[in-house]
Amino acid sequence: MQILHVNVGLPKEYEWKGRTVRTAIAKHPVPGPVALARTSIEGDEQANKRVHGGPNKAVYSYDASFYTFWTEAGKTRIAGPLEPGNFGENLTTEGLPDSIVTLGDTFHMGTAVLMAVQPRFPCNNLNVRFNDPTMIRQFQQARRHGIYFRVVEAGLVSPGDAIERIESAPYGVTIQDVVDQFYAKTPDPAFVEKLFQFPYLTNYLKEHFEG
Repeated sequence: MQILHVNVGLPKEYEWKGRTVRTAIAKHPVPGPVALARTSIEGDEQANKRVHGGPNKAVYSYDASFYTFWTEAGKTRIAGPLEPGNFGENLTTEGLPDSIVTLGDTFHMGTAVLMAVQPRFPCNNLNVRFNDPTMIRQFQQARRHGIYFRVVEAGLVSPGDAIERIESAPYGVTIQDVVDQFYAKTPDPAFVEKLFQFPYLTNYLKEHFEG
């Protein structure tokens, strides 16, 4: 497992359906090293900090295998070929898909330590980024959401850094499980019981699965 690209971006304005949308979803690769702090990444910002960023959304990763899926699907309307950072991720990874990462797993990435805490759930910015009003629905149907991490120990990351799992969490709930159960008509009670054992469970997921 490794980091292929480190991506950052600043807020930009887009014209979307007759209005101006300000978002920092467009990221671009940088050579590194890049500093990861508890709630910030060097050279990166969020346009709306009410719903983006914070400790439980400090770093977003998206695996290169997902890019392969989207390229083969040929469904995105983004201008030109897909490039690292197109999905708004800070880290484009190799060998770290949602299906092998459990809530609470911790990883060494560069000199930082990160903990997986939740999947990414898309907002309208994804439609804006791809200039496609169907992109959120496609993303949900694809079930390839990517991973949000907490920064347990601040540090530096660079393209090519190895990703080492240093602790496997005991909760037995993968990021992929959360995604799949989130869209299920009736979530599995056994899954929900395990999910609620995770001490960093976000309010968004608590409210969804309690309902």
